[in-house]
Amino acid sequence: MATKLVDLVYWRKMRKTGVVFTGLVISLASLFQLTAITVLSHICLGVMSVTFILRLYYKLLELLRWNSGVHPFQSYLDHDSSLTDKETVVVVEEVVLLIAFAWTEIKRLIFIESMIDSIKFVVLLYLLSYVGVQTSGLTLVITAVIVIFSVPLLYKKQQMRIRRMVRALKAFVKRIKNMCFGLCEAVRPSPAAPPAAAPTPLPPPAPKQKAKSK
Repeated sequence: MATKLVDLVYWRKMRKTGVVFTGLVISLASLFQLTAITVLSHICLGVMSVTFILRLYYKLLELLRWNSGVHPFQSYLDHDSSLTDKETVVVVEEVVLLIAFAWTEIKRLIFIESMIDSIKFVVLLYLLSYVGVQTSGLTLVITAVIVIFSVPLLYKKQQMRIRRMVRALKAFVKRIKNMCFGLCEAVRPSPAAPPAAAPTPLPPPAPKQKAKSK
């Protein structure tokens, strides 16, 4: 499943990816004027109008003995899309782990386990509230779909140029960081030198003993 999604995103099968991308964008854009149930019903009706006509055409050929009676969509009918017990357990475990991880992170951010992370979360929520006033969630979904299908293709076409730009951006950021660190070091007051230790007094010379007379 993941391999098929990667193939779609990276346009490895141009015709299939084009059909999926166009269908997604048109379906999502239709939701601006129609409800989701109406859009889904029209999509199913459009697909069934094509499949029904093809099925009647092949049935007519079979009656005229111009065809051996092969079903036009037999390959799709024979394709096994069911999950085995092991695959079902793996999928359920991944979903449960993802939900538990998301709940743990949200709880950690809301109840201020880390001040820095919670401040970042507050800034993100504020930005999302501003974006929500300006645009709708459907617009963001359409934008995300276009970005997901466009960025890999753009990177594939302009790979060398993008790498040069990324290297230049990293070098610029590194220079800025070094400049900021240098300014901080220059502005930071130097620590006071410890007072010089007083010189230890020399011990008094020992008194000379007088030689005893014989």
